[in-house]
Amino acid sequence: MKTYKITTALLLFAITTTFAQFKIDAEIRPRAEYRHGFKTLFPDNTNPAMFVSQRTRLNTSYNIEKLNFYVSFQDVRVWGDVPQLNNTDNSGLSVHQAWGEIFLDSNFSVKLGRQEVIYDDSRIFGNVGWVQQARSHDMAMLKYQKNDFKFDIGLAFNQSAENLTGTNLTTPNTYKAMQYAWLHKDWNDFSGSFLFLNNGMQTPIGLKYSQTIGTHLKAKKDNLNVAANLYYQFGNDALNRDLNAYLLGIEANYKVSKTTKVGLGAELQSGNDYNTSADENKAFSPFYGTNHKFNGFMDYFYVGNHMNSVGLLDIYAKANFSLNSKSNITAFVHNFSAASDINTTVSKQLGTEVDLVYAYKFTKEIGFKAGYSQMFASEGMEVLKGNADDNTNNWGWVMVTINPTLFSSKN
Repeated sequence: MKTYKITTALLLFAITTTFAQFKIDAEIRPRAEYRHGFKTLFPDNTNPAMFVSQRTRLNTSYNIEKLNFYVSFQDVRVWGDVPQLNNTDNSGLSVHQAWGEIFLDSNFSVKLGRQEVIYDDSRIFGNVGWVQQARSHDMAMLKYQKNDFKFDIGLAFNQSAENLTGTNLTTPNTYKAMQYAWLHKDWNDFSGSFLFLNNGMQTPIGLKYSQTIGTHLKAKKDNLNVAANLYYQFGNDALNRDLNAYLLGIEANYKVSKTTKVGLGAELQSGNDYNTSADENKAFSPFYGTNHKFNGFMDYFYVGNHMNSVGLLDIYAKANFSLNSKSNITAFVHNFSAASDINTTVSKQLGTEVDLVYAYKFTKEIGFKAGYSQMFASEGMEVLKGNADDNTNNWGWVMVTINPTLFSSKN
């Protein structure tokens, strides 16, 4: 028996090292947050929130000639959410990703299973990596790539259980069915992507589909980089209203020196007049994007909120300063306005947000980040949030990311 075990181990090791690439890596990411007006205006007679959340991941990848295989387990928790002598967890272990990519030939592959979907600048599809649980989709994806051209088709159909009859979805906060096509082409100093998304939501009155069509464009010239987003939404929303909405965005970044970059940008998302009912919905929805990346880090807009509302005009400036080879500081200033009318007594102005982020790379496996943000709200924001207490609204956080490679073998 001992000889059999040794032989089997040697055989598996030989197969792994001879024909495959195998890697195991991990992540531990605790983040402490102080919330005093995060996502919404801080009310009177309450105390600020403070806590430490943590994401723990174990990732395995296995690649051979016709197959890429990937599994990512994760645990997300808040320090103290269970007793020290606990026998069960509140959140528990979950599967963040579990997929296999089958290569049909040198250009075509099929990717099946739970997977992150990230395209372009993550405006419509992103992994939402800031939140500890992040986002993944259960889907099938047909992929084509040849030279500088890429073409993906994604198909998803969600169901709550293995039912004997019926197909109505009862799982909350997810779509029923989704199909999309994404095309991307690179040239020397220019790249462009085209996206079509058909998004189906389960409603009490049946399955309702909306369509999103648009493009992401990027150009560079010397030290200047320019990117633009143009998206249009139509079809029907979950209330069966006609959807007529759009997103327009442009951003320019310029490298002033080896240590300094500056940028200017503006983004307009259409919306509805406040507290006005209509048969047409003009509010754009960024759907599955990494919305924390856009419109201020305090998440006042489109991060589990502000949907089907007055839209948003975000005009912003940013600057990044490299302090040395391991550290940098980034600063943002956002000015927010409603895209549609709030009421006749207040202007569309919503407020100004300032974000500061410091990043330090201690080693290749260990990174440190800290941030501070403050919202200077206007009267329009007070109307939208239903809060005129006039309190200070700020947010601070400190995060450590540890990403060691536990094992790696390739031939």
